[in-house]
Amino acid sequence: MRVPGDLEGPVDRAVRALFGTSWGQARTWITTGKVRVGGVLTTETTARVKADAEIVVDEAARRPRPEELGDGDVVYSDAQVVVVAKPPGLSTVPYDESETDTLDARVRAWLERRRLVPRGSRPTLGIVHRIDKETSGLVVFTRTWLAKQALAGQFRRHTVHRRYLAIAHGDVPTRTLRSFLVENRGDGLRGSIRGPGMKKPPADAQEAITHMERLEALDGATYIACSLETGRTHQIRIHLSESSNPLVGERVYTRGYRGTLIEAPRLMLHAAELGFVHPATEREMRWEREMPEDMKGVLARLKKP
Repeated sequence: MRVPGDLEGPVDRAVRALFGTSWGQARTWITTGKVRVGGVLTTETTARVKADAEIVVDEAARRPRPEELGDGDVVYSDAQVVVVAKPPGLSTVPYDESETDTLDARVRAWLERRRLVPRGSRPTLGIVHRIDKETSGLVVFTRTWLAKQALAGQFRRHTVHRRYLAIAHGDVPTRTLRSFLVENRGDGLRGSIRGPGMKKPPADAQEAITHMERLEALDGATYIACSLETGRTHQIRIHLSESSNPLVGERVYTRGYRGTLIEAPRLMLHAAELGFVHPATEREMRWEREMPEDMKGVLARLKKP
């Protein structure tokens, strides 16, 4: 099928509309190698398609072989933890059983390839946090039960250092955003629970605190840094959206936004810094990773003359 002008943009949106399917099915087709654009295999849901491009879906197509994790993507590794840089478009862990190429799988394969586990045994990895599929940046996995318990406790006590770089619509000032998040704020989306005279939040609400730092004013947007005091699901995305400054590249939390959405290949959010107390040595450790090229490109495009 050919892409009409009004569907120019993210390939998942075009596939969903052209083939009359759900968001989940469209993205599954793409990530499992069922979609070709102009004859070229496309496995990134955030890839862009132009008007009049031909999209073909072949449900019988084989899943492409997963890419390997490069040594340069492993920021730190020892017997207790592995810190890696996740590329955009890759899930931290499987969303469902059909998703086999994940950061978790690539880290396990890297450990086996580097012979850091006994031959014939499956690497043990613990998950203590994750970042969204479209978000790039630093993620830590644990390699022992004791390390997982120690780091899980640090995340629970909110003592882990996490700093994100982001590009958000509009003029974003330096400030702290604080709210209570629930699974459904009333419109089917995660969000903040508010109400006149609300003295006590519901039992299932979780306090979320995000510190925003304005770094640079852009053309129609702001380059910011976000430090998490708490780490709730979609916290940064929700806080920015509810303050009328959705992230550039956001396609979920844009309901009610009255401005013009800026085109971007994905969510403009990057986990740039990660720090914690090492579970064995008890030393403070911290790592940084610069933003990938796709985000650098959007930032350069939006810089004011």
